[in-house]
Amino acid sequence: MTAIELAAIASAAVPGLNVTAFGPEPDHAADFCSALLVDSENRRWRVRSPRHAEASTRLETERQVLRAFTPAIRAELPFLLPTVAGTVRQGELITFVYSHIRGKAFTVEQLAAGGASLAMEIGAAIAAIHDLPQELVTNSDLPSYTANEFRQRKLNELDQSATTGKIPPSLLRRWEHAMEDVALWRFNACVVHGDLHEDNILVHGDQVSAVNGWTELRVGDPADDFAWLVAVDDPDFVDTVLQAYAGSRHETPDPHLLRRAALSAEFALAQWLVKGYAADSARMVEDAESMLRTLEADIAEHGGQPISVEPTKAPVAEVVPDVVPEKNTPVVAPAKGGAATPVKTSNAVISVSSGTGAAEAVAGASVARAVAAASAAETAGATAGADSADSEDSADTSNSSGDASDGGAAPGEVSSTKASDSSEDAGDSDAGTAQAGKTAIAGSPEDVDTTALKVIPTTK
Repeated sequence: MTAIELAAIASAAVPGLNVTAFGPEPDHAADFCSALLVDSENRRWRVRSPRHAEASTRLETERQVLRAFTPAIRAELPFLLPTVAGTVRQGELITFVYSHIRGKAFTVEQLAAGGASLAMEIGAAIAAIHDLPQELVTNSDLPSYTANEFRQRKLNELDQSATTGKIPPSLLRRWEHAMEDVALWRFNACVVHGDLHEDNILVHGDQVSAVNGWTELRVGDPADDFAWLVAVDDPDFVDTVLQAYAGSRHETPDPHLLRRAALSAEFALAQWLVKGYAADSARMVEDAESMLRTLEADIAEHGGQPISVEPTKAPVAEVVPDVVPEKNTPVVAPAKGGAATPVKTSNAVISVSSGTGAAEAVAGASVARAVAAASAAETAGATAGADSADSEDSADTSNSSGDASDGGAAPGEVSSTKASDSSEDAGDSDAGTAQAGKTAIAGSPEDVDTTALKVIPTTK
């Protein structure tokens, strides 16, 4: 779905919305089509349209999650949350329109270049998520796992990925060893964002202004929210994030957090492969296979971060001696002038244990970039570059409470592909009030790269 089509849907979802400029916005290309819009009053809007039923369900889950953030909880967070302004139903899929929040997503390299102050902001933001009350998740019937349940879930996913026959054996052994290392999984489960990465962290100046993408909220392993940091080549930046995180948490983080984060970053390739098979996407499967081969080569050549607490044992070879021919051993007809030669019923057999050496550690940056490449590969060609926007940016304040409309009109959800038959969502005004100390800004000069926006000519 193109940006101009999403703009049309947004106009139907939010009464009175007059879109004057639009452009594509980065998102999970296999799951969503997204666009950034500007209206006649220079307010910003974000549109997310699911590509399949499962993605639509995740967006509905996010709406449920955002409703669960009471005004008191929102006031405690050091960042803003997205607000749903309106929805449109198209068959079994629902497109969501969000009030845009001031800030911009940066690459991991740009975040690392932001210095210690930004690193401390990121660490504090992650700590705030992990210290959320677990009732926020359990009362919303969202997934909740203990440490052991989460480890067993990973083992089940490993078994599932192994059935594809596409995972290199060395990676299977490496991951299995880590997942069976009980000492690695001694952590206190907490609320986890579940889809935290650089694209979902909005930065304004040297502050984290908002966190998006709440479709995977759960109680589980806090290390999952650090997997994206594996791609950061600046150890000082990572250390500062971790120090700020530990200083802001209500409890002391476990010592193996980064090991499991590295495992999560690697294992994301296997999860992408399984997802490709489930979606019957030959391109996703091909991309995953390519990245798995690259990961295997990186491990063999460069090594990287260890992911197991218990050292792996070097492969042990067990040699089974040749079997002595019995009386009934078949014989081969002798060559001229030679004697009959017995045929051995069994040659020497060598079996190798499943353990792998510490040299099979992956370079962190290579892994996370490979994971990011998976989504980028799907995005290629999906949207064309847009012309420059002629409209000037101007700041406009938007309500940071749950699911409130920016335009002053009650947002609605329209049923049918024409996006205009009936209203399903009148806006979730009960989701909360403005967060303390922060104001959601609908538009500001630094919010968006206006070169990515296409202007809709106005008619007189």
